[in-house]
Amino acid sequence: QVQLVESGGGLVQAGGSLRLSCAASGRTFSTRVMGWFRQTPGKEREFVAAISWGGSSTYYTESVKGRFTISRDDAKNTVALQMNSLKPEDTAVYYCAAASSWLPITQDAYDSWGQGTQVTVSS
Repeated sequence: QVQLVESGGGLVQAGGSLRLSCAASGRTFSTRVMGWFRQTPGKEREFVAAISWGGSSTYYTESVKGRFTISRDDAKNTVALQMNSLKPEDTAVYYCAAASSWLPITQDAYDSWGQGTQVTVSS
């Protein structure tokens, strides 16, 4: 497992941008699939984006395609989520997670989770 700490959340107006970052501890980061999930009160946590080891593959939920970009820097043990053209419906707590297998939307595949960072998009 790796320990994950998210940062970069905040309040932004609709149409604006935010960049979330997730810092990982441990020497196995480069071999892990990294994902971003989000959750709003009263709703199930949902998949947002994932990136494979090495960064050769990415996968996004339909609602964020063309607006969000996931990237990783294995030299710095970080994964980022660039969020552009934000909408009020993007408001949620965003979680970073790590997995050993490429099953990007399967939450049970992820064995390490961060504490979450709040993103609020005002209309």
